Amino acid sequence: MAAASNGFAADNPGELSEVVVTARKIQAAPAATELGKGDVAAKRAATSDTAELLRDVPGVALSSAGGVSSLPVIHGLADDRNRIKVDGMDLISACGNHMNPPLSYIDPTNVESIKVYAGITPVSLGGDSIGGTIVVNSKGPRFANPGEGLLTTGELGTFYRSNGDAKGANASATFANENLSVTYSGSTAESKNYRAARDFKPGTNATFTTAGTHWIAGDEVGSSAYKTENQSLGVALRNENHLIDFKVGFQHIPYQGFPNQHMDMTDNKSTQVNLGYTGKFGWGTLQARVYNEETRHKMNFAEDKVYWYGMGMNRNVAGMPMDTKGRNTGALVKADIALSERDTLRVGSEYQRYRLSDWWAPVANSMMMSPNTFQNINDGQRNRFDVFAEWEALWSPKWLTLAGLRSSTVKMDTGAVQGYNAMYGADAARFNATDRAKTDNNIDATALVRFTPDALQTYEGGFSRKTRSPSLYERYTWSTNGMAMTMNNWVNDGNGYVGDVNLKPEVANTLSFSADLHDASQKEWGVKATPYYSKVDNYIDAKCLTTCAPNKFNYLKLVNAEARLFGIDLSGFAKLGRIDGVGEFTGKGVIGYVNGKNTSTGDRLYNIMPFNARLSIEHRLGNWTNTVEEVLVSAKNDVSQVRNEMKTAGYGLLNLRSSYDAKHYRIDIGIENVLNKQYALPLGGAYIGQGTTMSLNGADARYGIPVPGMGRSLYAGLNLKF
Repeated sequence: MAAASNGFAADNPGELSEVVVTARKIQAAPAATELGKGDVAAKRAATSDTAELLRDVPGVALSSAGGVSSLPVIHGLADDRNRIKVDGMDLISACGNHMNPPLSYIDPTNVESIKVYAGITPVSLGGDSIGGTIVVNSKGPRFANPGEGLLTTGELGTFYRSNGDAKGANASATFANENLSVTYSGSTAESKNYRAARDFKPGTNATFTTAGTHWIAGDEVGSSAYKTENQSLGVALRNENHLIDFKVGFQHIPYQGFPNQHMDMTDNKSTQVNLGYTGKFGWGTLQARVYNEETRHKMNFAEDKVYWYGMGMNRNVAGMPMDTKGRNTGALVKADIALSERDTLRVGSEYQRYRLSDWWAPVANSMMMSPNTFQNINDGQRNRFDVFAEWEALWSPKWLTLAGLRSSTVKMDTGAVQGYNAMYGADAARFNATDRAKTDNNIDATALVRFTPDALQTYEGGFSRKTRSPSLYERYTWSTNGMAMTMNNWVNDGNGYVGDVNLKPEVANTLSFSADLHDASQKEWGVKATPYYSKVDNYIDAKCLTTCAPNKFNYLKLVNAEARLFGIDLSGFAKLGRIDGVGEFTGKGVIGYVNGKNTSTGDRLYNIMPFNARLSIEHRLGNWTNTVEEVLVSAKNDVSQVRNEMKTAGYGLLNLRSSYDAKHYRIDIGIENVLNKQYALPLGGAYIGQGTTMSLNGADARYGIPVPGMGRSLYAGLNLKF
C-alpha cells in the first residue's frame, strides 16, 4: 500500500492530503539530476543567471550570452534542441539573436528546485527536442498546518559582486491559512561591464555611442552590462486532495548587453499568466495546466556600440531599431494511473500556439535602411499538438522498465515579407512565392531498463528517438543581404545567417547506459558513469552562402546534414573523514567529454565543450560550509570550419566559497577565479562587444577574439528568513 503519485511534485510543489491505494509508489525513471532548495541557495549569491545554477550538473555546459541569458548545452546540444519547462510552461525565445531564452525569465532567487534529464528522457517530459529536458520550479505555495491559524513567512536578500560592481535584492512574502496561500516575490539585479584578468584587445575610444565618446579599457568586456527586474504574484487553493495554483509574472529588462552579438537588448517586457490543477485520486493523479506568455522585445546598439552612423560618423543615421513581439499559449493534461502494484500508465496531451512578429523600423537618412519597415518574420505561426503514453513496470525490486511513445504534429506558416527598399526586392519576391505552410508529423519513443541487483549498485540502459521541428527563425529568415543576415544569429559566432523554408525536422537516435555504484546508505561514497551515443538525421547545420573566406566572419545558409555525438559523464563523491571540533570533509567531482561531428561533410559540430572537470573539497561544521573548487578545461582544438570557430586554450580556475546557513538567515561569501587567471570561454563565441559592430569584419567587429572569462571577483550575499 503506497500513496500515488509523487510524479506531480515537479510541477506543483504544494502539499495535498494523502490518498491510499493498492499500488506501489511511482518511481522516477529514468534518473534525473536534482537540485533542491539547498543546492540552489548555495549558488545564488554568485550569479544572476539562472542557467549558471546548472554549472556542476553532469552532462551540462553553458554557452555564454548576456549576463542573465546563458544557454544550457546538454551533451553538445543547445538552445532550442533542449526542452526547458519553467513552472510547467514551455517558453520560447522571441528574438533573432535568442537574447531572451527560457531560463532568463526566472531569477535565481525565485528558483526552488531543478531537474535535469541529460540522457534518456521519458516521452512524458520530452517532445519537440533532441537533447535533454530541464524542469525548473519556483517556490511552491505554503499552507498553514491544521489549527495553526494564519501563516506569514517571507525572505529578504541582497548581494554584491566586485567584478562589474554587480548588486541586487530580492523579497518574498507568503500569507496563508489551511486552504488559501498568497505569495509575492520580486527581485532586481544589475551590473556594469565585467573585466577579464588582463587586456585581451586594444583599448578603444568608442565614438558616437549612446553614451557619447568614452574609453573602453583593454581588459573591459564591452556590452556585458545588464539590469533585470522580476515580479510575480501567486494564489493557491487547496481542498483535501485538490490543488489549484494561479500565478501572474512580469519581467522587465531595461537593458542587457551582448559581447558576442552585433546588437544589444535595449528593452524586454514579458507577462506570464499560469493556471494549474493537481488532483490525487484513488487511481493516481491528474494534472492540467494552461498558460499564456507575451514578450515585447527590442534591440539596438547600446552604450558600447556605435549608435550614430553616416558619412564621416556625422550623427545623421541613428542606430538600427529591431522589434519583436511573441505570444505563447499552451495547455497540458496528464494522468498518472496506478494500474497495479507493478504497472503505472502515464497518458497526456499538450498543445502550444506560438505567434511571432519581428520587424525593423526604417531609419531616417539611411539609404540602406529606409523608407519601408523591414519584415524579418511577418506573423510567424507555429502550432504544436502532442499526445503521449508511457508504461512503467516494476517487475521486481531488481528490475524496472519504461516504454513510451509520443506523437507530435507541428504546423508552421508565415506571411509575406518586404525589405527596407528595392535592394531587398528579389529575395522578398522569391520568399513570398514559396509555399511557406509546413506540417511535420513527428514520432518520439523511449525504451529503458533499470537493474538494481543490490543496495550497492544500479544499472540503467536505454534507447530514445527524439524529434525537433525547425524554429520560425530557422525556416523563415529570408534575406541574403549581408546586413540583414548579420542581424540573425542565435549561435553567437559573429557570422550572418539565412534560413530555409524546406528544412526537415531533426531526428536523434540515442543509446545511453549508466552505472551507479555507492554505499548502502548512499551517503558515504558514490560514483556514476554515463556513456552515450547519438546519431542525428537532418541535423540543422550551416554551409557557405556563396564562398567562405578563412579567418573572418562569413555569410551562411542553414542546411540539413547527418551528425553524430558521443561522450561520457562521470560524477562522484566520497567522505574523506571527520576531525572532532574541526568538521567533516567530502571530495566531489564532475567530469565531462563530448565529441560532435557532421558526418555529411566531415566538419566538427559547433560549440562543443572540450574535456572538462570540476573537482572540490567541501568542509562542514554545523551550519558552516566551506568549499575549495578547481575548474579544469582542456584546449578546444576540434572546431567548426564552416563557421571559422575560434580555438581556445586550456585553463584551470580556483574558486573559494563559504556559507553559514542558520534558521533565520544565510550568509554567503566567496572568491571566483582566485588567482585572476586569464582565459577564453570555450562556448563564449566571438567578441564583437564594442564599436562599429554593424560592419562585418570592420575595424571593431573583427574576427579573431574569443569572449574572455571573468577575472577575479569577490561576492557576498545575505538572506533573511522570517
